Amino acid sequence: MIAWFTKNDVAANLLLVTILLAGLYTATTIPVDLFPEFEQRTVQISMTLPGASPQEVEEGITIQIEEAIQDLTGMRKISSTSSEGSASVTVEVEEGFNVREMLEDVKIRVDAINTFPVDAENLLIQVPQWTRDAIGVMLYGDYDPVTLQRLANDMRDEIHAIPEVSKVEVGGTLPYEIAIEIPEWRLRQYDLTLQQVATILRQNSRDISGGNLKTQSGDIFVRSLGQAYSAEEFAQIPIITTADGTLVTLEDIAVIRDGFEETPLRMRFNGISAMEIEVFRTGDESIIEVTEAVRQFVEQKQSQLPDGLGLTVWRDRSEPITARLATLSKSAWQGALLVIGMLALFLRPAVAFWVCLGIPMSFMGAFLFMPVFGISINLMSLFAFILVLGIVVDDAIVTGENVYSHLQRGENPLDAAINGTKAVAVPVTFGVLTTAAAFLPLAFQTGRGSWYASIPIVVVPVLLFSLIESKFILPAHLKHVRIRNQENASWLTRVQQSVANGLESSIRKVYQPVLAQAMRWRY
Repeated sequence: MIAWFTKNDVAANLLLVTILLAGLYTATTIPVDLFPEFEQRTVQISMTLPGASPQEVEEGITIQIEEAIQDLTGMRKISSTSSEGSASVTVEVEEGFNVREMLEDVKIRVDAINTFPVDAENLLIQVPQWTRDAIGVMLYGDYDPVTLQRLANDMRDEIHAIPEVSKVEVGGTLPYEIAIEIPEWRLRQYDLTLQQVATILRQNSRDISGGNLKTQSGDIFVRSLGQAYSAEEFAQIPIITTADGTLVTLEDIAVIRDGFEETPLRMRFNGISAMEIEVFRTGDESIIEVTEAVRQFVEQKQSQLPDGLGLTVWRDRSEPITARLATLSKSAWQGALLVIGMLALFLRPAVAFWVCLGIPMSFMGAFLFMPVFGISINLMSLFAFILVLGIVVDDAIVTGENVYSHLQRGENPLDAAINGTKAVAVPVTFGVLTTAAAFLPLAFQTGRGSWYASIPIVVVPVLLFSLIESKFILPAHLKHVRIRNQENASWLTRVQQSVANGLESSIRKVYQPVLAQAMRWRY
């Protein structure tokens, strides 16, 4: 195969161009993210018990859930948290067991519990989804919380309309709440109880379906719309009606406040009240494209805001990945220049160029395999590229130097390319394989350790493609290299030859005698 590719330049160049173009195209389709994704092997159970102490939550909810699921097969660990008003139980699933099947088993066991406290609510059993925040947008100004939250919700809808953005949430907000407070003396005045008032509100604040009427022109659906959504609508609900026309509404006996839950929460940006709008990256979206689109929106929107309202970018998660990409590109071209410079001094500039061509070719080959294994361009995979950057040309350097040595012995260029490559084929191949083997164990890490799986999935293909390049593509190019006549050479060539001859002279006069002595006196 080495001889065939060396003799057929077209095949070697076609292989080179195909890998370069296919890898370049694939690289543009790979998602860009901050960190690798990993499978969530947990099932999470949560439930609320309003107004209960942590001990009551533990006894009424947490312990019952733990006892119900403790003998399920495939569980690695159960951990729980009982806090004021809520319980959370997390089940870690052993490797080899299906997380979705465990989810169904847990649901069956928990749904069968019929001794939960009467006030317990909001039971949620799920496999947590991996969410990745891309960038935050801070909306700040001297506004009351209700107005600021309304403006933040409007801004969220505008950001969500950006084509590159698919998920947006408003953070730092409190749930809306309509608080109804009735003094005790008012209840006694009208001979009412809180339970009676609550029942009246439930009956009068709801939408009721009245069925449908069949007519010649079609069906007409009948609904009674009575659901109250604001303090003003609740205020008009009748509490007492008499035969003589007396009407007592809720606002006559109660203080109604339309606001937020009474939970201590305060967000400030530069000392000013603020709301955070969080933008997430989902699916195959590129975090760089998402953040760039949001930044452009913020720049355009700032000039349209009313006085006293500000908008700025906060926590751009794409900055580390952009910096790592810059490091990789800078290291690549700096390393390529250094390799070309070093090889040009001791071999030939043409040999140095063809050796360095193995760097982009090997990288493009690795890009071809990244989508196959579900690897994105992230901090870990870019770290792998930077790590392998200094290793990838080793086999090509050894091959190129040996081919050049055969040329210096007087062999014709074609034979020198074939024989020089074959002579080092076995050690170069095993050198690549042993290096790849050292990285492979990282591919079998589980849980959060699977973050490191990106490293071998990048390093191993890079090394294998560098082997392909040094065995099938490099010899086809090196066969065109010629030993120049020293008499007709340029001054630059003479300088290069002097440096190369100096190295070879030091090898013969210093290294070779020391090596001979060491072999004679091995101890």
